[in-house]
Amino acid sequence: LKNYFVKFLLVLLCVYLTCVSVNAQKAMPYLTEPAISPDRKEIVFVSGGDIWSVSAAGGTASLLVAHPATESRPMFSPDGRRLAFVSNRTGNGDIYVLDFDTNNLTRVTFDDASDNLDAWSRDGKWLYFFSNSKDIAGMNDIFRVSASGGTPQQVSADRYTNEFYAAPAPDGGSLAFTARGIANGQWWRNGRSHIDESEIWLKNGSNYEQLTQRGAKQLWTMWNADGSRLFYVSDRNGAQNIWSQPVKGQARQLTDFKDGRVLWANISYDGKQIVFERNFKIWTLDTEGGKAKELNISLRGMPASPLVEKTNLSTQIRELALSPDGKKIAVVARGEIFAASAKDGGEAARVTNTAAPESFAAWSNDSRKIVYTSEREGKLQLFQYDFGSETETQLTRSGDDFSPVYSPDGKFIAFIRNARSLMLFDVEKKQERELTKFHTDAPPLIGKRTLAWSPDGNFIAFLTYSPETRSYTNVSVVSTKGGDAKPISFLANSNSGTLSWSPDGTFILFDTNQRTEDGSLARIDLKLRTPKFREDQFRDLFRQENP
Repeated sequence: LKNYFVKFLLVLLCVYLTCVSVNAQKAMPYLTEPAISPDRKEIVFVSGGDIWSVSAAGGTASLLVAHPATESRPMFSPDGRRLAFVSNRTGNGDIYVLDFDTNNLTRVTFDDASDNLDAWSRDGKWLYFFSNSKDIAGMNDIFRVSASGGTPQQVSADRYTNEFYAAPAPDGGSLAFTARGIANGQWWRNGRSHIDESEIWLKNGSNYEQLTQRGAKQLWTMWNADGSRLFYVSDRNGAQNIWSQPVKGQARQLTDFKDGRVLWANISYDGKQIVFERNFKIWTLDTEGGKAKELNISLRGMPASPLVEKTNLSTQIRELALSPDGKKIAVVARGEIFAASAKDGGEAARVTNTAAPESFAAWSNDSRKIVYTSEREGKLQLFQYDFGSETETQLTRSGDDFSPVYSPDGKFIAFIRNARSLMLFDVEKKQERELTKFHTDAPPLIGKRTLAWSPDGNFIAFLTYSPETRSYTNVSVVSTKGGDAKPISFLANSNSGTLSWSPDGTFILFDTNQRTEDGSLARIDLKLRTPKFREDQFRDLFRQENP
């Protein structure tokens, strides 16, 4: 009986391994951002950064727009003769229009910020989109631009409010859109977050009317044909589903998904069918009481870029440090340290290979060593790698240590411990000592350059805040020989994360900004300068003319 039981377990193990092997070999493409044609016969969608076309019933999809850049958010014009989409081929993302009759491609927007396409107007004259180019702190406003190009016009621009996913009513008289929250830039695979919660508003002329209360995600607003009813995606009952709501009335849930994501919903112009992404596939829904169903779609075509390619570190770099001699770079990618030639690039040499993440990489003054933080023992500790001997050495073990920076002569390493102490490590003696107590943020909130050595190596500048005024971040300086730290900047309500000391030692630069305002560069002069007034500058003109 025992032998039979062992054989039975072995058979189950073989079946399991076979299934794992088959599933591992059967990689599936990611299909997203669908849109349905006006006659409901064709669906366009995005996969691998290119735009594909397939029958509304599913089947084999063919390439429609292929480019090495990333294309997104395709949308048919109401007459079905044009396709608008977003491409980052010219920067952060601009709107383009493809004419099916002539195959001509027209660039419509030219902003430095990302322009995110929302919808066509029903007469085909306007394209609605949202962008953060005119607001503050990453907040989006809603614009419209002529489908043939021109100057975008602001449609809704409530300052300090995030507005996105606009849907103009069929008669053009009103505009439904999503406001508040940051769900336009992120969403969760499982669960929810309060920062995703949003509201749906209706704008009619200069009047605003709130249609849904906050407390859930409410996104991708769509209209039926006569403008009497709205459709949108919401997770107000837990899972993400498609809902229907009269402009004046109560909302009703149309789909009954218990898990998974419902994304990028798009409705046909006659309001009879909705297409959307769910769990990396394309789905359809009949709005008149039909059930949602997944489409069986396969891809046929040669994309501009391979759908599966060799891993490229340049797409995953989180930190970059240039060596003092300018010949080498160190990068942090996927939590590991890599190094390469600053001139030639190419294959990077892997410095670390651990299950724990590494960060805060910094070069020694001779460009032959790097110091970095690793979490391999459950807390942040400093390590040093010597490229000459190809050896790694652990430097600290006592606390959570981060932000290491070599002194100009390479004899010391300054670093932060537990976000409360500025420490100094003697490289030769392998000893450490505390320079001063101070307050800063711990990773990942802290900036990557919050410490800076003076060129002569006698002082260290650092960013700190008072416990009583946590948001007031300023610069202080402490001597490496000991003594109290001295504040040298006194700005109120500022956030800073980057600090630099000038090569000649005469001034310090740091970034500063209020919570919702644009950042500024501040300069602290360390040597007194004789002030020069406008009157003096005018008198100097006569001295130059009469030597």
